[in-house]
Amino acid sequence: MPKIHDMLESKFLRKEDVGAGVLYTVEAVIQKNIAKEGAEPVEKWCMNFRETDKPLVLNSTNIQLCQNIFGSDDTDDWVEQQIVLYTDPSVSFQGKVIGGIRVRKPKTKPAPKPVQKMVEEDDIPF
Repeated sequence: MPKIHDMLESKFLRKEDVGAGVLYTVEAVIQKNIAKEGAEPVEKWCMNFRETDKPLVLNSTNIQLCQNIFGSDDTDDWVEQQIVLYTDPSVSFQGKVIGGIRVRKPKTKPAPKPVQKMVEEDDIPF
C-alpha cells in the first residue's frame, strides 16, 4: 500500500524525496511562484538541480547554510557546486516540529595513500 506522501504530488522537493541524504549539483538559484494553482502568486527563492526537476524552496536557515557551505553570498558562485540535501526531523514550522530539508557540505573522502613499489634485488645499484 502507498504512503500518503506517495499519493500527494509536489512540484517541489519534500523531505520524503531526500531521506538520509542525496547529493545534488546546483544549476541555478531563481525566484518561483510556489502558490497552489489558482491562488495569489507567492514568489520564493528556489534552488534548481541538475539531477532532478524538483527545485528546493529556500528558507532563511538553508540560505545561510548555503552561504557557509559555498563560501560566498553571491549565488552565481553556487552554480555547478555540489550539496547534500537531507531530512532533519527537528525542523520546525509555525511552532510545530514537523521535520524538513536541510543542507550540508558533501563529505570528502581521504586521499588515497601512495602505493609503495617493492624494490627488486636487481634494481639495487650496488
